[in-house]
Amino acid sequence: MKRRNKILLVAFTMLFAIMLLAGCGKTEKVMKDREGTEFTLPKEVNTIVSTAPSNTEVLVELGLADKLVAIDKYSADVEGVNKDLPKIDFRNPDAETIIALKPDLIIASGHNKSGENDPFALIKEAGIPVVYIPSSYSIDGIYGDIDFMAEITGTEKKGKEIVENMKKEVDSIKAIGDKITDKKKVYFEIGSGSKLSSFGKDTFLNEMIEIIGAENIFANEKSWISPSPESIVAANPDVILTNMPVVNGIKATEDIKNREGWENITAIKEGAVYGIDKNASARPSQNVVKALKEMAKAVYPNEYK
Repeated sequence: MKRRNKILLVAFTMLFAIMLLAGCGKTEKVMKDREGTEFTLPKEVNTIVSTAPSNTEVLVELGLADKLVAIDKYSADVEGVNKDLPKIDFRNPDAETIIALKPDLIIASGHNKSGENDPFALIKEAGIPVVYIPSSYSIDGIYGDIDFMAEITGTEKKGKEIVENMKKEVDSIKAIGDKITDKKKVYFEIGSGSKLSSFGKDTFLNEMIEIIGAENIFANEKSWISPSPESIVAANPDVILTNMPVVNGIKATEDIKNREGWENITAIKEGAVYGIDKNASARPSQNVVKALKEMAKAVYPNEYK
């Protein structure tokens, strides 16, 4: 009898120790967000506010759509998101409304900031952790963003899987792009109106043009730019890409083809003007791979089949 009681006591002690250790694993953790700012990660993250569509796309892919309690209005079109979720203002979030939701974590974007002001300052003061993820300028940066969001939400395994799949896709395209010696010149328009919008180096879109084996006509410029129509004519691109669906009430590709003074551009003469998915090419998430494939097939249809 004594022997049996002793065995039961040892078993109970071991079970208690295991439970204690398991409980110790769920503790608050001081970390740094993607801006380098310290925050305290709560023991569990069960409710999340996402304030940018790129972050929302990643969270949904991580399997966390059911943990979202509010989103920005631009995230409403993300596949898998509950369209009835409360919408918050992109740059002027209603602190009272968000605090009332009692989220465990707010995942914000650098685009939410206007200058040095932190739109979530009052929410931080209420004890709700806010992490910032600036818009990444490289594909490696996007990998890092996904890894970070996976880490803070306890979905590391899924995050690793997403990144590994992305790398395989990117590497397979790059392997073809690296063999292309006769590189086509590309102009990629990301906005039109009173001013045209494009980009130069230090952007993931420029990197994507290089990966497919082409050259950005503005590769010597830096970041986001407003080029003149004359500079585009002078550069004479072989291919023109745009992620604007509609311009001046017509398809963007048709608007570009019919611009006055552009008729002698090689891309216009050869009809090499193509549309690229707007969201996939504009949002730094796993979906940039979709845009990369579209770009590759548009610029080099014979190489990428």
